[in-house]
Amino acid sequence: MASSTVRVDLDGKPINQLTICMIGAGGFIGSHLCEKILNETQHKILALDVYNDKIKHLLEPDNLSWAGRIQFHRINIKHDSRLEGLIKMSDLTINLAAICTPADYNTRPLDTIYSNFVDALPVVKYCSENGKRLIHFSTCEVYGKTIGSFLPKDSPLRQDPAYYMLKEDASPCIFGSIEKQRWSYACAKQLIERLVYAEGAENGLEFTIVRPFNWIGPRMDFIPGVDGPSEGVPRVLACFSNALLRREPLKLVDGGESQRTFVYIKDAIEAVLLMIENPSRANGHIFNVGNPNNEVTVRQLAEMMTAVYANVSGEPALEEPTVDVSSKEFYGEGYDDSDKRIPDMTIINRQLGWNPKTSLWDLLDSTLTYQHKTYAEAIKKVMSQPTTS
Repeated sequence: MASSTVRVDLDGKPINQLTICMIGAGGFIGSHLCEKILNETQHKILALDVYNDKIKHLLEPDNLSWAGRIQFHRINIKHDSRLEGLIKMSDLTINLAAICTPADYNTRPLDTIYSNFVDALPVVKYCSENGKRLIHFSTCEVYGKTIGSFLPKDSPLRQDPAYYMLKEDASPCIFGSIEKQRWSYACAKQLIERLVYAEGAENGLEFTIVRPFNWIGPRMDFIPGVDGPSEGVPRVLACFSNALLRREPLKLVDGGESQRTFVYIKDAIEAVLLMIENPSRANGHIFNVGNPNNEVTVRQLAEMMTAVYANVSGEPALEEPTVDVSSKEFYGEGYDDSDKRIPDMTIINRQLGWNPKTSLWDLLDSTLTYQHKTYAEAIKKVMSQPTTS
């Protein structure tokens, strides 16, 4: 429950109640952010999305302690005349809407570009024209490949952080060739970042850009055939979870050698709330939000998840828990990838004093416990049904 005492920002100033227009509130990040805001603050939320399954517990019943502080508006921002009015009613707009599933980037490149660039244009325009602050969610994929990935494999410079650490104000954005349509997502996200930044420079838009580095936790993505399409391919954690639930080997694309960092959703949401409530420290900045201490290869992640899930479920792991597949076989033509994504945390630590707390083992335990409780029985029912041609 939100505290009745006066809350203050990082500079000791009272925090005024805000009305927040949250676009994409019904998704993974939005659901956790709504929970945080309603439980710990007095801010009001205009929750915009096409679906509300992940926030139904916040909307019903109407005798909840935060009743009256959240309104759900079923809106597709592609073509809804209500969007500008809702932004005008708010002090702050947070745009979470995106297509952000790697399997779609090279199989649905047009949808990916439209969703992440074209559909975001009105949001930026309305915020700028109406003098409203914007927190725009981008992606760590805007960095593309590291400088180190172009060095010889035996080069000692590959171990130098200067060649792989990703810095908001210094690192170049390096993408693959145009025929590698996997980069459609990163390019669209980078271009909307440049537009937001230009609106700030030329028209005075107050903005903050967030670059998430693999936020992990309950309600992430979907499980194919249960709460998502049977043929769908979610992101790596949900993909591995699906295999564990079905007792199938975890598929390692190109051997699972890519390196990634993972941060717990509850840690990341703490950072976002600091951005919301400290505009003087957050405006005009781009923030990496990740946990460089939780760096593993995708193969190591699969091994950790296999061990954690065996403990959570009480079921022994498969004798051969993983299987290697090619990126072409798994994602189709046009796939490409970055070698590693390790965030530099200097700016967010300096401006907001934020550091992640949760270890990879702990976040996997929390997440897989949720996945098992939520999906294990549903998966058994799905798998017990006869298949149809």
